[in-house]
Amino acid sequence: MSRINLVTKETANAEQLALLEAIQTKLGMVPNFLKAFANSPAALRAFLGLHGIAGEGSLDPQTRERIALAVAQKNSCEYCVSAHTAIGRGTGLDNEEMAANRAGGSQDAKAAVAVKFARSLVEHAGEVSTTDILEMRDHGYSDADIVEVITHVGMNILTNILGKATRVEIDFPKVSL
Repeated sequence: MSRINLVTKETANAEQLALLEAIQTKLGMVPNFLKAFANSPAALRAFLGLHGIAGEGSLDPQTRERIALAVAQKNSCEYCVSAHTAIGRGTGLDNEEMAANRAGGSQDAKAAVAVKFARSLVEHAGEVSTTDILEMRDHGYSDADIVEVITHVGMNILTNILGKATRVEIDFPKVSL
């Protein structure tokens, strides 16, 4: 059970309701972690804005989900592992690939480097080595791509922290850590 209030359509004020309805229209549901975010419309708008802009970048949806799975597993966020397993499946990732992502790798050689870099960012609180950066470049990632990986890691750390701090109920098919 969530340790903080989940805002629902029934309990929302006008601003919260507009945000929840927009999410419902876009996703077909309002995940519980976004209901927790809705306690602060400003925080929810900030997250949705970052998420939307980050989704416009050069990283493909599968790579973004690979990163999300690696970060969620490293941060022991069962809500996020469950959510990104469902979302990852929707992007075409199979169970074996997602298991590799959660372990910090990938069956795809280029994606493996991005997932490894993402995990290194988490493990070392951003203090990655020059070798880590060069490995990304050697595998075809531009500086823009590297910044996007960093952005996705930061965004996923935010959701991991929210999921763990609130202990929000998992509303996706549950995947154990």
